[in-house]
Amino acid sequence: QVQLVESGGGSVQAGGSLRLSCEVFGNTYRPNCMGWFRQVPGKEREGVAGIYIGSGSTHYADSVKGRFTISQDNAKYAVYLEMNSLKPEDTAMYYCAAVMGRLCNEPLVQSNYNRWGQGTQVTVSS
Repeated sequence: QVQLVESGGGSVQAGGSLRLSCEVFGNTYRPNCMGWFRQVPGKEREGVAGIYIGSGSTHYADSVKGRFTISQDNAKYAVYLEMNSLKPEDTAMYYCAAVMGRLCNEPLVQSNYNRWGQGTQVTVSS
């Protein structure tokens, strides 16, 4: 049973930083890509950042470019999201996701992903 386990969410004031972590457990295949998505109540889930595992090629939503950085741990199937200069509009539930066993064409499109974590809450106060 493949599980994605997230950690690192919390509450921070505007301008602060948080680092989210996500590790894949119970896996026998290397993910083709992994990503971070976020969702607020009443809105669709949106892609924040994605990374091709292996090449390390990264993709970001325009709203987070220059503030967020996604990275991978080459020793294990794990990705991180470093979030700096946080804004109240970054408040959301953040989900880690992975594409396994199939091609990854669009790292910021949730329909590409077939494995999801439970989510971790990020709250940014003004």
